[in-house]
Amino acid sequence: MHIHILGICGTLMGGIAMLARVHVVRVCGSVANVYPPMSTQLQEQGIELHEGYEASHLHPAPDCVVIGNAMSRGNAAVEYTLNENLTYTSGPQWLSEQVLQGRWVLAVAGTHGKTSTASLLAWILEYAGLSPGFLIGGIPLNFGISARLGDGPFFVVEADEYDTAFFDKRSKFVHYHPRTLILNNLEFDHADIFADLAAIQTQFHHLVRTVPGNGLIISNAADRNLDAVLERGCWTAVEQVALQAGGGCWEGRKLADDGSRFDVILDGQRVGTVNWGQLGEHSMHNALAAIAAARHAGVPVAEAIAALTEFRGVKRRMEVRGEVNGITLYDDFAHHPTAIATTLQGLRRRVGDARILLVMEPRSNTMRMGVHRDSLANSMRGADAIWLHQPADIEWSLNDAMSSTEVPVSIKDSVQAIAASVVQQARPGDHILIMSNGAFGGIHETLIKALQAG
Repeated sequence: MHIHILGICGTLMGGIAMLARVHVVRVCGSVANVYPPMSTQLQEQGIELHEGYEASHLHPAPDCVVIGNAMSRGNAAVEYTLNENLTYTSGPQWLSEQVLQGRWVLAVAGTHGKTSTASLLAWILEYAGLSPGFLIGGIPLNFGISARLGDGPFFVVEADEYDTAFFDKRSKFVHYHPRTLILNNLEFDHADIFADLAAIQTQFHHLVRTVPGNGLIISNAADRNLDAVLERGCWTAVEQVALQAGGGCWEGRKLADDGSRFDVILDGQRVGTVNWGQLGEHSMHNALAAIAAARHAGVPVAEAIAALTEFRGVKRRMEVRGEVNGITLYDDFAHHPTAIATTLQGLRRRVGDARILLVMEPRSNTMRMGVHRDSLANSMRGADAIWLHQPADIEWSLNDAMSSTEVPVSIKDSVQAIAASVVQQARPGDHILIMSNGAFGGIHETLIKALQAG
């Protein structure tokens, strides 16, 4: 069998390519821009990549074209697929039919923390000897890959609420049919797809409708938006996770200010203590949800806690990219004000009074539309200095959005200008935190080389 994947370097589609190559004779794909880390991962797996969406890439005709949600009508490859009556499907539908059928699916949904929580859960199951399959929107460092089939019945999937494809406007996650579902949180996002919060809640309600009665939903006790979803109808047992006493079935009691050590409380009883390398209250919450989900799959709490001590993190989630002359440089995927604020908070509690230099690119569709501009400045107040990239093609001003902050802000229109300014001001003991949900023009390596050059 031969499949061709349009948008193959996307996190979901790249994962599908890796899963498909196990049983499919030929897996190849097209993408507008070939970029790491996904391109590197795919090439290492022997998967053929084509740059651009030329119709010629579909010669000879594949048995199936798997179309990513970034593809739209007018795209040359899409038009050729339709005109030539080629068999096509979406990524989530392919995953559902070819991989998830008959599996115990553990899905992680929410506005924030999906990748980290799914990585934690997959690692706990692996540590327990269950050899899970997984498809995650990042690369867990414990595995070194973002997707695999696994040998057992369990499959962990990052359950994204973004739309499925140009021909299927439902959220991706309605295809996955989980038995165990984590609902981390719910805020307004993806303004290019959803008109308002209520529209997203409707999709989450559709997801809840797919969870069987003998399954389990693990929900954030402090999230009223999720409560509203569950109140619309729920036919499954719910266990709530909280970081405050009496807040849920599962509670985390912080023993270290940065979240690196905390007690796990189940039904009011302490059942263990986590000592690990992650930081922040959001990481504690992710860990509790993963422990709860793993317990539903049969993993004892004590074994899940032991697994967390060996969790190495996820690429681009507070990943340390380098240490140069006493300066530490981090790469993080945060692109929503809530994620920006919580990540900064966690790092601050880890580094104390050391300077945090924040470098950020407003790249997500929602951010570029200006939906979050009024909350951007407040989300960054935990930094000591801020550098922002002003794209040429957005219609709102970062200068105006940041006018209320007391933190020094530098706004530049090029990666090179940002890097030069950061290097000029950085000094030993500083922590440079780079935030973007894209490649950010290779600024990470640019900064490291510039710092090394002195």
